[in-house]
Amino acid sequence: MSAAPSAPSLVAPKSDVAAIVAFVLLVAALVAAPFLAYPYFVMDALCFALFACAFNLLIGYVGLLSFGHAMFFGMGAYCCAHAAKVLGLPAEISILIGVAVGAALGLVAGALAIRSQGIYFAMITVALSQLVSFFCVQAPFTHGEDGIQSVPQASLLPFVDLTQTAPLYVFTCAIFLVGFFAVYRTVNSPFGEILKAIRENEMRAVSLGYRVTQYKLAAFVMSTALAGLAGATKVIVEKNASLSDVSFSLSGEVILMSLIGGLGTLYGPVVGAVVVVAMQNYLAQYGQWVTVIQGLVFVACVLLFRRGVVGEIARLGRWSL
Repeated sequence: MSAAPSAPSLVAPKSDVAAIVAFVLLVAALVAAPFLAYPYFVMDALCFALFACAFNLLIGYVGLLSFGHAMFFGMGAYCCAHAAKVLGLPAEISILIGVAVGAALGLVAGALAIRSQGIYFAMITVALSQLVSFFCVQAPFTHGEDGIQSVPQASLLPFVDLTQTAPLYVFTCAIFLVGFFAVYRTVNSPFGEILKAIRENEMRAVSLGYRVTQYKLAAFVMSTALAGLAGATKVIVEKNASLSDVSFSLSGEVILMSLIGGLGTLYGPVVGAVVVVAMQNYLAQYGQWVTVIQGLVFVACVLLFRRGVVGEIARLGRWSL
């Protein structure tokens, strides 16, 4: 006599419970943050957190290290600022233009770089980033070293006044959560599982019949589109776009954010971005010493938290974060 099938468990897996708790804590932090810190600092941190999540999608789940990811962030910022100020388009449409530019530039850059691996891929992204940076210095619409200042915040919706702090904060949080959820769904989908397989053993993925180049290019374009979204949102928050948005140093900072928080984790880039932006804002009085302090924090994280802050927490608790 065969045994009767067991009843399905009503208890959620530990990893699912951890993910739910982590997301609830994230939303609670977003609600409480403007009451505990300067709202514009929080909004700025959210923009860079989204940028770090976009970068982590590429390096943490595909294994591709881009040393020039700021070009997508910066071009999204410049095109959003130009659309809002010169063309007079609403903030929502201007942000979508920034996303489209980031995705289009990512498609071109990815088609050139994606067939290379390791240090060769990284060096190609550096070269393309420097090319874009030089273009932004020379192009008339970017206004060179002056950048695009006083970008209007006019909204498509008449009842949303983005010139006020509260609506702008809600708007920024909504964009961040949409981008974060896009990364979450990508990672926890069959497409995401294939990306992880490519990261672990690309030759085996090829032998299984997967078109690895196409998967890597799709992930690259998705990452650059989210980077463009982050840059465009930053423009609406700060009302300016400048050469620092396409600088090589920003590409280094987003790597630092991901490493501090934890590569290959969903919440690690968010934590890392908050740490780096907080250091830049609250330690600005120390001038160039901020870079030294960032280096010391990075060294401490490498020595004490080999997987990043969130990565070590996830390892100790055996959670999926």
